[in-house]
Amino acid sequence: MDVRTALPLALAALGLALLFAKVFSAPLKAALKVLFNTLLGLGALLLLNAAAPLTGLSLGLNLFNALVVGVLGVPGLGLLLLVQWIFT
Repeated sequence: MDVRTALPLALAALGLALLFAKVFSAPLKAALKVLFNTLLGLGALLLLNAAAPLTGLSLGLNLFNALVVGVLGVPGLGLLLLVQWIFT
């Protein structure tokens, strides 16, 4: 392959890579934000379970609970505690 063919192909590939980066940057940002909030929710559940001997409140450490607490925050924690109270 000579330079006259390789250069336009390389420029086209670079253009497509930049286009894909532009198109997928917003969904990737949103997914990373949800992941970060889920990790914070997991930390909140760990703190809640660490304080369980004092408060008597505990929730299971799983992905669903961490996601609910991470996305909804304190109201999500209250919602999970309310659901647990109703079903026990």
